[in-house]
Amino acid sequence: MNDIDTEKLRGIANQLRIHSIAATTAAGSGHPSSCCSAADLVAALFFGHMRYLPKDPHYHNNDRFILSKGHAAPLLYAAWAETGLFPADDLLKLRELGCDLEGHPTPRLPFVDVATGSLGQGLSVGVGMALCARLDQLDYRTYVLLGDGEIAEGAVWEAASLAGIYKLNNLVAIVDVNRLGQSQATPFGHDMDVYQKRFQSFGWRTEVIDGHDMEEILEVLAAAGLGDQPLVILARTYKGAGISFIQDKDAWHGKPLSKEEAERAIAELRPTAQSGIGVPIPAPSQLPAPDNSAPASFPPLNYRIGDSVATREAYGSGLVRLGEADRRIVAMDGDTKNSTYSEKFFKKFPDRFTECFIAEQNLVGVAMGFGARGKIPFASTFATFFTRAFDQIRVAGISQANLKLVGSHCGVSIGEDGPSQMGLEDIAMMRAVAGSVVLYPSDAVCAERLLEQMVQKRGICFMRTSRPKTPVIYNNDEQFPIGGAKVLRQADGDKATVVAAGITLFEALKAADALKGEGIGITVIDAYSIKPLGKDVICAAAQKTNNTVLTVEDHYPEGGLGDAVAGELSVEGIQVHKLAVMELPRSGKPDQLLARYGINAEAIVKKVKSLG
Repeated sequence: MNDIDTEKLRGIANQLRIHSIAATTAAGSGHPSSCCSAADLVAALFFGHMRYLPKDPHYHNNDRFILSKGHAAPLLYAAWAETGLFPADDLLKLRELGCDLEGHPTPRLPFVDVATGSLGQGLSVGVGMALCARLDQLDYRTYVLLGDGEIAEGAVWEAASLAGIYKLNNLVAIVDVNRLGQSQATPFGHDMDVYQKRFQSFGWRTEVIDGHDMEEILEVLAAAGLGDQPLVILARTYKGAGISFIQDKDAWHGKPLSKEEAERAIAELRPTAQSGIGVPIPAPSQLPAPDNSAPASFPPLNYRIGDSVATREAYGSGLVRLGEADRRIVAMDGDTKNSTYSEKFFKKFPDRFTECFIAEQNLVGVAMGFGARGKIPFASTFATFFTRAFDQIRVAGISQANLKLVGSHCGVSIGEDGPSQMGLEDIAMMRAVAGSVVLYPSDAVCAERLLEQMVQKRGICFMRTSRPKTPVIYNNDEQFPIGGAKVLRQADGDKATVVAAGITLFEALKAADALKGEGIGITVIDAYSIKPLGKDVICAAAQKTNNTVLTVEDHYPEGGLGDAVAGELSVEGIQVHKLAVMELPRSGKPDQLLARYGINAEAIVKKVKSLG
């Protein structure tokens, strides 16, 4: 860059500050001081360094930018307005209902890949994107702008660790070290050595700079991609930079300037401000786009009725079967691949598998990164360990992400490992996520067919799989549409409709046989789709059994299958009774635990008999 270009970039940075101030003042809320500290960094990236097509934010080889410090959203919006993507006047609609320029970025905007604002998540997504670029043989780089406050989050260091392990030299993290947090100064203030040593310990190349020195910013950005390490730029900045009366002063986080204060601040900045409109943006390389097309069909299944196969094992087999036909499918695991059976995919397609090790928050973030680049990511671990990553999953819902989660070892049926390993809250957790689908197969055919449904359904899908082997009860050509349910036993005069899924379905079938011997009939329904629920099937069956339904689940009662059924059927005047794990379980044999916690065949028989 020559001096004229550098001066231009300084002017653009001040224009970005002006936009951020004006927008937050108009909105009456927002974070202008956090925008001002990072304005020089963003100006240098968007108008002096990154390679992208401003009119085509989704172009496959554009450099990617993730604003992990999502509260600086007005700065991001201002940058894109200055590229000419949309009119700058729209910035004054910030935070208005109906305007996509929300308080924190979401993918409602074409230039936002994932929602941010719940701090500490952007770097994990960046790791996924950088890995995806490597897989697709593209040379785009991923830039993640973080705040110094948010790197207190453990998820940041999970991501930093994995980036160092995989030597992601196409990933650049930029930390806006502005010293001040929301309620007080950050723990290390401007002690840049602390940040540098921490990132170095995770295998990163580190550069410490003055985040308001444009020449220094450009010089270090020019070295991005050198060597085999990820790069972190630690930028010493000042909160509220450029505004004399708030710069480096506490109590200005999340506080807009009054109209009079904004006029004063803008008057300070306007003499040197310059527009970014018309500034030449370096174009990305014209490398071939990856083939992210859907296959016409998937290979057939090959199970026999009566085969004994755990659904967790069927997940591994099914993932390989689908992966052979669909190159969009990628997989990642949290060092449980020999238990979740995702290792089958790893052995077949090692280039499309990422071992994320025991770091579930990062696991989900990495999967989101792949999903944002057109892949269909399947992330697996024990169902209970996904609870650690609930915030990432929640934000994936806000991101409208294409994310597939598979949790194994659900319920007390896992046996001796004890309650810390038992997924007993996962259905409730996943049902609460915006736009989610929750599936629970009982046999291998159902599991593999539901995987097909997950591939074809865009959005967040969760499937829980079981540890014990279960018999195959469905023919290979049986279909399992999302939102459906299967009636397995039904006869005139049935006393109750028993709704189950997974392990408890087989207990319900055993109970049906036992009760039949006593002249009592029950309808048995496989509720393999818990959200959306096969409401019509269950309701029609219940109406034939005196509006009496019994749900049986290997899950705590709160938020599980029983609550899903009761919530859907209560308006129909149908009485729902629930059997679930009602207390803290302990170690034991699977059969012992199903009996002790009242969700086995004997408990079902007893409950049915008690129903008037």
